[in-house]
Amino acid sequence: MSNHTPSIEADDGHEDDYGLDKSLSSQVLLALATEDRDRLVELFEPLHPADIADLLEQLGDAQRKELIELSGPLIDGEVLSEIDEDIRESVIDIMPDAQIADAVRKLESDDVVDILEDLDKSQQATILDALDSTDRLAVEQALAYPEFSAGRLMQREVISMPEHWTVGDAIQNLREQVELPEQFYHVILVDPRHHPIGYVTLGRLMSSAPDTSLNTLTEPSFRSFRVDEDEGNVAYAFNQYHLISAPVVDSEGRLSGVITIDDAMVVLDEEHEEDVLRLAGVGGERLSNSTFRIVKRRFPWLGVNLFTSILASLVIAQFEDVLTAVVALAVLMPIVASMGGNAATQSMTVAVRALATRDLTSSNVLRVIRRESVAGLLNGVLFALVMGIVCYFWFGSALLGVVIGVAMIINLLVAGFAGVLVPIALDKMGIDPALASGAFVTTVTDVVGFFAFLGLASVVLL
Repeated sequence: MSNHTPSIEADDGHEDDYGLDKSLSSQVLLALATEDRDRLVELFEPLHPADIADLLEQLGDAQRKELIELSGPLIDGEVLSEIDEDIRESVIDIMPDAQIADAVRKLESDDVVDILEDLDKSQQATILDALDSTDRLAVEQALAYPEFSAGRLMQREVISMPEHWTVGDAIQNLREQVELPEQFYHVILVDPRHHPIGYVTLGRLMSSAPDTSLNTLTEPSFRSFRVDEDEGNVAYAFNQYHLISAPVVDSEGRLSGVITIDDAMVVLDEEHEEDVLRLAGVGGERLSNSTFRIVKRRFPWLGVNLFTSILASLVIAQFEDVLTAVVALAVLMPIVASMGGNAATQSMTVAVRALATRDLTSSNVLRVIRRESVAGLLNGVLFALVMGIVCYFWFGSALLGVVIGVAMIINLLVAGFAGVLVPIALDKMGIDPALASGAFVTTVTDVVGFFAFLGLASVVLL
């Protein structure tokens, strides 16, 4: 019997923040507390592997260990493939070797590769030893390809047929197959050298007459990828051209495997999520990360922000006299910087997203810069009028309203310009714009905003 009782959520039957029914969560924790394996089996049976993975991710280390030991083979290969990679290694450490072996044998090769690539050598060896010689060779070959490449993403299980076959030949061949891939959407046609030349959807295959030649049923969307193609390019192509699956070829153009839409969309989702996190300087973080790991990831960019803040402070220090003479400037100064920073963040977010989706190119970059700059200028004029009026009634000084108005126009104009130009420049230098743009753009708007506001004030008000 466990010597502690896990905290139990209110049994209100509603979904919690991570999509699981609170009642279910409570029942799973209760079964764990009472070591009731039969109840746990009953609760897990209707769940999707992703939901079981969510449960494991939400538990602390000790509770997770108890759940894995109690549930046994309920934690199968499908669950392992759904678990966040940051805690998968610890889950596999807890599972017996025999259970791991049984779990991975039932997975497609791409799922096995996805599990293996984040594990240490000893854990990889345990899983590889569990595979038969054919599957092991396929997985080892996939691991030999560069990380984040099409070769890592593809599955080896593929249905290919000679281009001269008929529909009848194809259907007969499918019926004779001992084991078909768990998911496939096309029959890939190959020439005598095993080069893919087209594919036929299963729908067209099943709806065509038996004597119809397969090469008359091919889809115009057909395209293939080399094994060393970056997975980001693959995901972009799937999204751009509405692909469902696509063959992967080796350096000689021979069919090596196939990538399906579910794997491509996972990559696309991961890249979108990564971009959002990197814009905040927390790229790659997960709720399951340790405190030390979070500090290690965040410290460098907080350090960059500190350095850039010091630059802005140095600009302010140059105008100590005017700040001392006109106290109202200290009150209004944050407004100019804040408005510029927010405007720049808006432009920067649009630019970073456009770079990621490849909508921002050399052919339209000048137009986008001009659009964002003009938008910044117009917003600057509008808010300058607002702040001019506010300053007049607040401090009784029309000149002070003119100073902050002009400074705001200048800063919002620069914000629109820098918000696009900085990400583009970083991208050209090979630096991820999602990760680095924020600090540099904020520095530009802070320095320009403070210099314009305090510089104008020193000229006009003293």
